[in-house]
Amino acid sequence: LGTRNFKSFGALLCTLSAMSRRGAVQRSPTFFVGAEKQKKDLDAFQRREQQLAEVYYKNKPLCFNACTYQRTHPVKANSGHRDADATLVSPMAVGVADGVSQIEEYGIDSSELPTELLRQCEELAFDQLLPRSRAIAPYHGPIPLVREAFCGTECLGSTTLVLALLDNSTRIHGKLHPMIAVISIGDCELVILRRLQGRSGPLELVFHTEMQRVDGHCQTPLQLARVDDRIDAAFDDSITVEVIERGSAVHCISAYESDIVIVGSDGVFDNLYLDEVAAIANKVLPPSGASRPTQSSLLTNLSKRIVEAAHQKTKPTVGGFLPEAPIGRGGKMDDTSCVVAEIIEWTEAHQKLYAREEVYPKWSNFWHCQVGCDGDENELQEYDGEMTPPGFRKKGRRDEMFCSIS
Repeated sequence: LGTRNFKSFGALLCTLSAMSRRGAVQRSPTFFVGAEKQKKDLDAFQRREQQLAEVYYKNKPLCFNACTYQRTHPVKANSGHRDADATLVSPMAVGVADGVSQIEEYGIDSSELPTELLRQCEELAFDQLLPRSRAIAPYHGPIPLVREAFCGTECLGSTTLVLALLDNSTRIHGKLHPMIAVISIGDCELVILRRLQGRSGPLELVFHTEMQRVDGHCQTPLQLARVDDRIDAAFDDSITVEVIERGSAVHCISAYESDIVIVGSDGVFDNLYLDEVAAIANKVLPPSGASRPTQSSLLTNLSKRIVEAAHQKTKPTVGGFLPEAPIGRGGKMDDTSCVVAEIIEWTEAHQKLYAREEVYPKWSNFWHCQVGCDGDENELQEYDGEMTPPGFRKKGRRDEMFCSIS
């Protein structure tokens, strides 16, 4: 990591020790990991797994209905810290990219690369995965998609990433069997919850990714980077391409209607245990027995509740004790972002909306804003309330939520 890192880390440890005695813990920021350090662990991080369930309910394509919420921990926000998290919400792809904060010490905006990377992922998912009679471009899997997305970026920076893609091209015994392809690099995480006992049963954990951290240190996750001589003279884009191809963890999981996909930065999963995340989900999304998709307002509320619960772990309890967290007692004050998506049917209404324009840039506003851009009143008449497609709203409506890539 270099002499500069160790000096700052030593000073930070002294600060943390003093804060711990005062009953508050603020853990150290994420550090940039050099080329040679990353390369030696790639094979250990690599995962290529498939979870296939040969059960299907209807031969139909699926998509994400997703919402996002992110917030910098108040302590960090008050100190002028820049939020480097970026989130992606779209019908065929959802994800989180968490920029490495130490990059700021070298005069580089840590939020630029994660934002640009997710925009590239979104474009490629639109071209390759949107259900249509003929794809604009062929889909070859999550690794080629992320590799092409990174090669299409220009910004300097370093980021972790977890991305979920909805692939409707898989068939089993000749019948459509949608799959969620998940690729993770670093310490963002993703979980999938499903009502295994039927619509009246609770949401239960059926899948989760694992964090990838070099030498197991929470300050040094595996990263996608583009840096110059100011940081690492030995670094070039081929190193990051190798990280994507050799170090990424890739999982393919059967997708079913009503599955809940939760994607979060390390600010979520360093502070909350998986059973706590599931408990919050069950509280916000109790069984209804209905077959209708969940209202978007509830998905937004769930993402907000998860972020708030993560921040709560850094505050002493009534007895003055700090709560237990996966990273340690008192959790971690961090940028915290969460995407919550429900798997729903891709309908003719979706098809009509997105098929009118095949050229992606003309649709960027609809895809980039989860509640954001004004729509024509006539185009909304066929949609029922909360079933309005993500990113589409009536003119004049105001909403406090932010752009899904930010």
